[in-house]
Amino acid sequence: MTLIKSISGIRGTIGGYPGDNMTPLDIVKFTAAYASFIKESTQADKPVIVVGRDARISGEMVHRVITGTLIAMGCDVTDIGMATTPTTEIAVIKEKASGGIIITASHNPKQWNALKLLNSSGEFLSAEDGEKILTYADKGDFSFAGVDNLGKISQKQYLHEHIQSILSLELVDTKAIKNANFRVALDSVNSVGGVAIPELLYALGVKEIFKLHCAPHGNFSHNPEPLPENLTELASLTRTSKADVGFAVDPDVDRLAIFCENGEPFGEEYTLVAVSDYVLQNTPGNAVSNLSSSRALRDVSVERGGKYYAAAVGEVNVVAKMKEVDAVIGGEGNGGIIYPASHYGRDALVGIALFLTQLAKSGLKPSELRKKYPSYFMSKQKVELTKEINVDNILEKVKEKFINEKVTDIDGVKIDFPDKWVHLRKSNTEPIIRIYSEAGSEEEAKNIGEQIISLIRELS
Repeated sequence: MTLIKSISGIRGTIGGYPGDNMTPLDIVKFTAAYASFIKESTQADKPVIVVGRDARISGEMVHRVITGTLIAMGCDVTDIGMATTPTTEIAVIKEKASGGIIITASHNPKQWNALKLLNSSGEFLSAEDGEKILTYADKGDFSFAGVDNLGKISQKQYLHEHIQSILSLELVDTKAIKNANFRVALDSVNSVGGVAIPELLYALGVKEIFKLHCAPHGNFSHNPEPLPENLTELASLTRTSKADVGFAVDPDVDRLAIFCENGEPFGEEYTLVAVSDYVLQNTPGNAVSNLSSSRALRDVSVERGGKYYAAAVGEVNVVAKMKEVDAVIGGEGNGGIIYPASHYGRDALVGIALFLTQLAKSGLKPSELRKKYPSYFMSKQKVELTKEINVDNILEKVKEKFINEKVTDIDGVKIDFPDKWVHLRKSNTEPIIRIYSEAGSEEEAKNIGEQIISLIRELS
């Protein structure tokens, strides 16, 4: 059993002993610390906090503990119930709230749950703000409200507003989508996407949806991370139902995986590449992804006359870079689309609307669209850490070894070769060094990763 506290929130497995797992006592402490931070940073007597959750089995229990703690801290709560992560982010903006809490462990299995913390812009907290909350929680530095100053709970639904905001985007063409008569296969892994995505698709003009695991009961039918090996049923359904495209999302609907009409994966890295290509084609500008994302986005950005920028891993870092360079599109290579014209957060619903518009306007099948983009292959490997391994020393030595190559060190060490790259970084959640590499073939990508692993062992 596990409890992980970090600058982005708290997550862990449900049950067990306080301090070792995600128990009600841990949830109360961390929520109270967040409320204290919000009160101090906003100077609001009774700040409004938006709370939404995915469909996890533990979601209702965690939700009740959080909302009870917030009103006990003198905060008013706008409870939007079961909602996607991007819907909750948009609700914070529309409510002019002081912050928000999303109850979701994203792609983790059903025994996990987590609190994702938002600021008043509906965006994830900065590292500095996250550190303050951890300090509050460690010290127990919070005071509960007296009886006359308790908060109140109001309930609202925001999915409709979220969808309407997507329909109003200039690059979303509902008429073109409707005229294309798309048949869509969908796997929502028994979470909130099972409600949100069909409603979006119908609003976009899609009439035929082949649903898989769309009942939002939280007892996930398969591993919830939207990777090809976990989506074999969707691949088969897309092919046998003669659907034009297949979509899969994770439990909180901020990651989007796409399947071609023939049941082949479009490629998680290429979700962002394709959507960015469509956006850049119609809105010239810059693009951003994290250091571990495919080089294909750089290629597409340059081809469309824009500039590509890399950010440190993590949504908050990508968003910060996007604002800095005024990017028109960005995201992460795990299927996370961030489209500023909508909001600064990963949003699978926005990704679906833009991708379907792209298909409708191009007249291409997904497999034909995929062939338009450069083909790169990625390898993801890791090195287990022991107490004897000094990661910082190793990274410095690796930098020295490749001093004649292009090296980026804003997040670990990334070495860019003319025809490939490799990125080493210490995991924030596990005692490992992650090694991502990309090249023109699977073998080449794997080989450069293995060479770096051998070098690490040599140096440690």
